[in-house]
Amino acid sequence: MSDIRRPIAVIDSGLGGVSVLAYLIEQMPNEDIVYFGDTLNAPYGSKAQETVKNITLANLRMLIDKYSVKALVIACNTATGAAASACRETFTDLPIIGIEPAIKPAVLKSGKDNPNILVMATPLTLAQEKFTSLAEKYNPNSSIIALPCPGLSELIERNADDSEIRSLLGELFSSIDIMSIDSIVLGCTHYPLVADIIKEFFKDASLYDGGKGTAIQTKRRLEECGICTDFDKKGNILFLNSANDPEFENSARKYIKKIKGEK
Repeated sequence: MSDIRRPIAVIDSGLGGVSVLAYLIEQMPNEDIVYFGDTLNAPYGSKAQETVKNITLANLRMLIDKYSVKALVIACNTATGAAASACRETFTDLPIIGIEPAIKPAVLKSGKDNPNILVMATPLTLAQEKFTSLAEKYNPNSSIIALPCPGLSELIERNADDSEIRSLLGELFSSIDIMSIDSIVLGCTHYPLVADIIKEFFKDASLYDGGKGTAIQTKRRLEECGICTDFDKKGNILFLNSANDPEFENSARKYIKKIKGEK
């Protein structure tokens, strides 16, 4: 197979990365993509950083060996912080694109001198140096409020009822002055899948996530490396998950439609 026709790998702890996948398909509709949800090891957000790093390295090696992928998108904030550097050091010939909480656009687009920015993320993401550095960078011009959201990605992963998700969000937001929040950063790729429910609590706040920016950066990197596909047909998406859940693909495609506003 020609190098440029090899697939792109997209990995996440489960279904969350489809919020990035939807933008990748929009930006590069002709590319073949292998989407891998590591449902057997989910959730990542409550694990040790070293554990997430080792899991991610092993999953990437498997995808390279089995599918000869030409690039990797780490569609998980937790895995990006824990493993992106190690992946780049180990697989030096492979373009590797990660994701980070969209604090920068949330601050710059708020329209206020000192906006209150709520960052929702997993406990591990918020504990990582990557997040700390981002928060420190923009704290002089804003107030960054970090909100760990244990359990939220797990509810989304198992397709919990909206009422159950709404109940957990109510608990998580109970300590937040909701009316003071100007922008919300969805710092876990699972969270955009329930953005409509989050918006119910923050009707006047804007929501931001890093999915589109990651897709744009992926396209740019492929162009720089000269490995964009020359196919003129719609690309194929292969859905894989480590728990061999037969319903995984159906759930993934359902969420992609939701993100695109399709029924």
